[in-house]
Parts: sequence; structure tokens; C-alpha cells
Amino acid sequence: MNTKACVLVLAFAAMAALSPAGSGAPRGGLGQKNIKDDSSTDPGRDALRQIVQNQCVVNWTQHQNPAPCERVFLADEKTDASGYAILADRKGAAHYLLIPTQTMRGVEGDELLDPDLPNYFAEAWRARDVITKFVGHPVLRTAVGLAVNNAHSRTQDQFHIHIDCLRQDVVDSLRAAAEHVGPAWGPINVVGSTYQAMRIEAVSLDGSSPFDLVSQLGPEVRHHLGDYTVVVAGMQYKTGAGFMLLTGTGPTGELLLDSACAVAGAGG
Repeated sequence: MNTKACVLVLAFAAMAALSPAGSGAPRGGLGQKNIKDDSSTDPGRDALRQIVQNQCVVNWTQHQNPAPCERVFLADEKTDASGYAILADRKGAAHYLLIPTQTMRGVEGDELLDPDLPNYFAEAWRARDVITKFVGHPVLRTAVGLAVNNAHSRTQDQFHIHIDCLRQDVVDSLRAAAEHVGPAWGPINVVGSTYQAMRIEAVSLDGSSPFDLVSQLGPEVRHHLGDYTVVVAGMQYKTGAGFMLLTGTGPTGELLLDSACAVAGAGG
């Protein structure tokens, strides 16, 4: 097990010993009244929130050290709930997570369609350089994917975005279909499963809101976002750099990722 994975395992283990008296009230705003810090139980589905709010943010604000996270960004240093953290996933390798510092539900949360919410997908894309640490050299945008699992598949209830390499067969499938995907939603087959796909022609995601775009699939989708997975894949079209946005109620997005990062020649 590498150092990054060891630190993360220790962080998850430490959660079970957290005491409300020692850590203070949960940080963040939305939905925090439904989440408890209980030292008598395993943190389970609340582990990510506890790690970020009770360890990473505290260490950052007090010591300018984001551990056990890779980094912590706060838009307002006076407000702990104003940013996000990048945390190595407990799977290790090239798998990372972007986690808001405020308490947020997953993909089913209404707040994800709030126009004033930070563009977490754009921040996750900017944070893809963390993959380089594992691979050992720069990684092409076409090798990187961002994914949010649907509510039925995830194991954590704090909203988070997976940052990882795409599987090689997924990259091949997207490349083959690239010129047939336009700026409007349409079906696409990705390694045997059907997703809805659309093209985003931009170098960054600053001007795009993936959740808002998914909600435009139909009026019923907006009220059932929890059923949908969301994947953003880096692309290089004939017209320039861009992205392919995928969504659907079938296989969840994380299954399209490969933490071994074989597509980028990890370890080669």
C-alpha cells in the first residue's frame, strides 16, 4: 500500500474515534441537522464529510496543512463552508475526490441546480493535475474523466466528484463516436451501455453546468436527478479541445473509470 493510501486508511479509521466534544459542531450549512458525529458508531456513509470538515479544513485553517487531504481551497478564509477539498480515494492509485467543505447531499440534492453554487465540476477539472503524481508524467485531457454516481450506487451521502483516468475501452468508444455527438442530447453506446451524450466545445468547464444541462433532458429529470449518473470526459475534437457529457439511469459513472490509469501508461 502506498503512502497516500495509508494516510487515507488511517483517516477513515480515525473517524470512529471522533468525539463531538473534541471536534466541535459539524461545519457546513445545507442539511447538517440530519447528520450526527457519533463516536459510538462507524462513520459509514458520513465518513467523507467528517474527514473534510473535522480534519482537512481544521488542519488547513489552523496550520495551512490540508492533511489528510491533498489540498483545501476556501473562497472565504472566514467561512469554512466556502470551498472544497481534494482527497485521495481509499482505493488509492490515481483515484481522487473533490468534496465541498459545506454539507451537501448527493446528486439528488436540489441545491445542485442553484445558479449561485460553485462550479464544482470546473474545479474538479482544474484539480486533475493530482493524477500526474501517480502516473509520473503529464496526462492528456482525453485520458481524464469526472464522475458523480447516481444516488442508488454511491456509498457516501456527502456530495463528491470522482477524478480519475478513463478506462481504455471507454476512451476508444468515445473517440469513435466523437464526431457524431453534437451540442444537443442524443443516445450513444459506450462499451455496451446506452447513455445520453452531448458535446461541450470549451477548454474548461467554467461556462458549463453539467447538472443544469442534465436537468434539460426533460421536466421529469429535474425532479429525479438522483436516478442519473453524470460523467464528463475530456475530449479533443477536430475543432479543438472540449468535453463529452454523459448521463443516464443505467450503469453508474464510476464504472467508466480506471484508477490504475492504464490509458496514460501508468507505471510504464
